Amino acid sequence: MTRFASSVSALRSSEIRDLMKLAASPDIISFSGGMPGNELFPLDMMDKIYDSLTDKDKQIAMQYGPTSGLPMLLESLSDYLEKKGLPVKKNRLMVTTGSLQAINILAKAFIDPGDNVLVESPSFIGALSAFRSYEANIISVPLNSDGIDIEQLKVMLESTQPKPKFLYFLPNFHNPAGIVYSQEVKQQMIDLLRDKDIPLIEDDVYSDLYFYKGDVAKMKNIKTIDPEGIDVCFTGSFSKILGPGLRLGWMLVPEHIYQKCELIKQSIDACSPSLSQVIADKFLRNGYIQEYTENVRLEYKKRGLAMIDALEKHLPEYVSFEKPRGGFYIWLHLPKGTDSTLILKKAIEKGVVFVTGKTFDPNGVKNDCMRVSFCNTDVDVINKGIPIVAEAIREVCG
Repeated sequence: MTRFASSVSALRSSEIRDLMKLAASPDIISFSGGMPGNELFPLDMMDKIYDSLTDKDKQIAMQYGPTSGLPMLLESLSDYLEKKGLPVKKNRLMVTTGSLQAINILAKAFIDPGDNVLVESPSFIGALSAFRSYEANIISVPLNSDGIDIEQLKVMLESTQPKPKFLYFLPNFHNPAGIVYSQEVKQQMIDLLRDKDIPLIEDDVYSDLYFYKGDVAKMKNIKTIDPEGIDVCFTGSFSKILGPGLRLGWMLVPEHIYQKCELIKQSIDACSPSLSQVIADKFLRNGYIQEYTENVRLEYKKRGLAMIDALEKHLPEYVSFEKPRGGFYIWLHLPKGTDSTLILKKAIEKGVVFVTGKTFDPNGVKNDCMRVSFCNTDVDVINKGIPIVAEAIREVCG
């Protein structure tokens, strides 16, 4: 019998990944994936970028690059992040093959088999899978409408032995919950973690996709606050603000953590794709990123507000949700004990797919929630699909 590593036994197929096969059907309405709409990609800008490349640019694009990233992209990305208030000069920046690789590298840097790590509940399935792959003991803390439950976090910090290796969280337009952390909760997190030798992994890939400019000041990252006595590891991505096919993300971390992470990345893939890095650098330097994100924000806002309106119109009164103010997702709370898998089966029969709650539960059990995404469906499709979801809910819940 083939003998696999013990760490592999902790892995399970992502329900989202499985549902993507269904979503590829032309007859299915997909509220499942967290990908941009294909029709929203900046194809004209990409054509201009490629047409502008010199022979030297193309040679660089076809060659191996430094593990940390091409110097030109590190320079333009540093400038972009500094303008957002991030303390780039006091940290080290590394380009990664998507932000999930950054999370994976950090997990490998910190986790020994059996180590405790703290996460929110619900949480991003990709990060949970990464932590499981290194045989972490995942301890979940409930999520409220304004961020992690501080009282429960305090209990977990006091009671968990040995102490957790890190706390992983998503501050802005949370996946899947759609919420934004309040400044009060972030300050309370800082107060709890200061001088505890428990790093924070702050995963922020959606903050550019806000609906209301007035919200930006409230979305200040803990990494931007740069608190003393806490190692904050910040991860981000081009996937939502340019295109996931480029497979480019980044981490901004303290020097002593960077040194380990660079060695880990060398052992994984040596370097991220140079062609993607050349394109991303031009996208930043030419100012296309500001123009594109401004335009795409308007479309996501239109889709998000359309889904909110449709949900309010069609959902039964026993289903609740937080109205998102950006990002990609809406998190529906069903009557306690509801099995959203039964609703999903009904919905698929009717031609709609979404993601069940247990997918995002660190324990894989709590299933009385569901995530619907509005990012890659236009308003007409949203208005057609949401009544079907509501009908499936009523058939199961009454």
